[in-house]
Amino acid sequence: MLFHAYPLLRPALFALEPETAHAVTLSTLDCAHRLGLTRLCRKIPDQPVQIMGLTLPNPVGLAAGLDKNGDHVDALSALGFGFIEVGTVTPLPQPGNPLPRLFRLPGAQAAINRMGFNSQGLEALLANVRRSAWRAAGGILGLNIGKNAATPIDRAADDYLRGLEAVYPHASYVTVNISSPNTRDLRALQGSDELTCLLQALHDRRRDLAERHGRRVPLAVKIAPDLDDAQVDAIADLLPRYGIDGVIATNTTVERGALAGLPHADEAGGVSGAPVRESSLRVIERLRRRAGKGLAIVGVGGIMSGADAVAKIEAGADAIQLYTGLIYRGPALVGECAAALR
Repeated sequence: MLFHAYPLLRPALFALEPETAHAVTLSTLDCAHRLGLTRLCRKIPDQPVQIMGLTLPNPVGLAAGLDKNGDHVDALSALGFGFIEVGTVTPLPQPGNPLPRLFRLPGAQAAINRMGFNSQGLEALLANVRRSAWRAAGGILGLNIGKNAATPIDRAADDYLRGLEAVYPHASYVTVNISSPNTRDLRALQGSDELTCLLQALHDRRRDLAERHGRRVPLAVKIAPDLDDAQVDAIADLLPRYGIDGVIATNTTVERGALAGLPHADEAGGVSGAPVRESSLRVIERLRRRAGKGLAIVGVGGIMSGADAVAKIEAGADAIQLYTGLIYRGPALVGECAAALR
C-alpha cells in the first residue's frame, strides 16, 4: 500500500524546494516507521548475493547521499533494501555549499546537486549508527567517508584515515569517496600517483585495524563516470594491488549534453539520474573486462526501472544501488528492481 502512494504524493513533493521535499519525505518515513506502518510494505523475497565477503539478502542497495548522517537507517531498511550505504561523512562537521544546491530536471529524469559533503561529522553519524536496530540485527551497512573541504588535497589521506579509523568497528564495509565533483580538487585523487599513495595508506591502516578489532572490514572506492578508458584501466589495476575489495561505479557526472535547453541545466554540480546511465555502464563494462572476477562492482547511476537494474548486472556489476530513481519512482522501484534481478 505504502509503495503505491508515492505517485499520488509526488506532485505535492515536487512543488516544494528539493531539499525541503527531501527532509519532508524522510521525516514522514520515520514517522510511519515509528507508528508501525512500514510493516505494510511488501516484503522482498531473499535472493542472497555474495559480494566483498558479505552476504546481501538481495542485490538492491541504497546509494550514499540520501541519508547523509545515518538518521533514517531503520525506516529506510523497511523499504526492502538488501544493503544501505550512508554518508558521505567528513571527519568534522561542515555545512556544505550554500543554498540552493539541489535541482530537479524532470524533463530528463535527472537531478543536479552541489551539496559539497554537508555533514554533521563522524561523532553524529556514529551515534546514529549505534542506535540503529536494523544494524544491530545484522543489516548490511556501508559507511561512506570523505574529506573536509578545508583540508588541503595534499593532506586528504589524513582525513580518510581518520574516517576509516572511526567507522571501522561499526561498518559492514567502508566506501572511500574520491569522485564527488563538488569538493575542490577531490577528483584529482583518482589519478594514478595520487590514488597509489592513498591506497597504500588505507591498506596499511586497515591491516592495523583488522588486527586490533579481530575482523577484516571490506573497503570499496567510489569512482566517477567521466573517466576515460585508460583511467578506468589504471584504477582496475591498482585497486586489487592494495587489497581493495570493491568499486562503486559510479558517482555523478559533469557532462551536460542530455540536459540542453532544460531549466537548471546550467547549474554547477554533478548530474544524477537517467543521463548518467550509459556512462556508468561503460565504466562497469571496462572495469569488469580489465579486473576480471576478483573485484566486486556495485553499479549505480541512472537506474530508473527494473530493466536498468538488469543492464547494470549484465554489464558486470554484482549488485546495484538506487538514489535519483527513488525521487522519480518512489519506493516501488526497490521491489521492481529486485523482481527483475530474480
